[in-house]
Amino acid sequence: MKLEHPPSISTNFKKLYHSLDRNSLTNGLVAAVFAVTGPVAIILSVASSANLEKNIINSWVFAAFGIGGVLTLVLSYIYRQPLAMAWTMPGAALLISSLDHLTFSEAVGAFLVSGLLMVLLGLSGLARWLMINFPSNIVMAMVAGVFLPFGLNLIAGVTNAPLICGITIFGFTIASIFSQIGRYFPPMLTALVFGIITATFAGKGPIIPEHMSWFAAPMIITPTFSIDAMIELVIPLVISVIAVQNMQGVSVLKTVGYEAPINILTIVCGYGSLLMGMLGCVPTCVTGPANAILVSSGGKGTHYLGAMLFGLLFALVGLFAPLLIETATSMPRDFILVLGGLAMLPVLTSAFCQAFSFERSSTLDDFAVVVTFLVTISDIAILNIASPFWGLVFGYIVYLSPKCSFYKKST
Repeated sequence: MKLEHPPSISTNFKKLYHSLDRNSLTNGLVAAVFAVTGPVAIILSVASSANLEKNIINSWVFAAFGIGGVLTLVLSYIYRQPLAMAWTMPGAALLISSLDHLTFSEAVGAFLVSGLLMVLLGLSGLARWLMINFPSNIVMAMVAGVFLPFGLNLIAGVTNAPLICGITIFGFTIASIFSQIGRYFPPMLTALVFGIITATFAGKGPIIPEHMSWFAAPMIITPTFSIDAMIELVIPLVISVIAVQNMQGVSVLKTVGYEAPINILTIVCGYGSLLMGMLGCVPTCVTGPANAILVSSGGKGTHYLGAMLFGLLFALVGLFAPLLIETATSMPRDFILVLGGLAMLPVLTSAFCQAFSFERSSTLDDFAVVVTFLVTISDIAILNIASPFWGLVFGYIVYLSPKCSFYKKST
């Protein structure tokens, strides 16, 4: 098994500072704003659905952003390429259905086992094989099914709080349609600002408690290792990291000429997941959208500097997790759910496009994708194991089947 070695490292930090150009600075800042505004809303949506306590949410946010930021700083500096690290959004979305019947400590146990499995996959070199060989359209069909409830929250939010949620969606739409606006004010940031201003005028704006600690106090959550949680969560979590998030991030970097250290990244994701999992966060991953922003302009030799700035800003968000969470949770619940839905829209759209990119003449592979999606959204629980796992199982069985009598009859 081959581990990718980094280039020679310069310790001239003064030279690094002077190499930070406008493009790297802008890209790092925009990527950080983009990667904070949407994902925080997703964490809050999951936490709200599962009725998690604020100290657990604070610990989760600290781990997600604080540790993710430090990993980004170190990896980008060592490998001299943008390697923005975060946490798996599909993995977080899995918890919506799983925490209906699993305790959070059981989920944490699954996070830790997922991290250990990723370390083994990286050390063995199987991570690269999995990226290449597991059918991506089946994975994306599962992801589309998992993300669908977040999209439906947009409808529910506008129904329950039409003024605040409607103007929030309007802000997102304006920044998405007009690229001149979206370039300086990303859609999620615009939606957030529009929503907060509207909520404030409606008397439902953010409230910062007088007596609170601004700095994070992460807590170690005692894991529970249950068979149900292992079966239900571990495989989907590992696949969501390696075959969804990391594959997306590595592909983005490859388009501009970078050869990302896949095995090293998988190992780091594994160890990072062990550390973050103990603090209540879903597994670590390479983030595709943030890396896409980091390489969107500027010279190839300075992209990593933007990533280092991104990592620093990420770590600061983690440090001030309580302030962020107290402010956010004082807002109307429908507003938070709508923000989560808006944050998921690009990923949901991408998942649908990749999963259902059928040719005119449908094939058995297409049928496997449909089976995966339908089982995932069915919300069935066989052996007390939630539907996303069974979506992958049944979809892959159909994918491997040389014949399917039902399919042949229907075509």
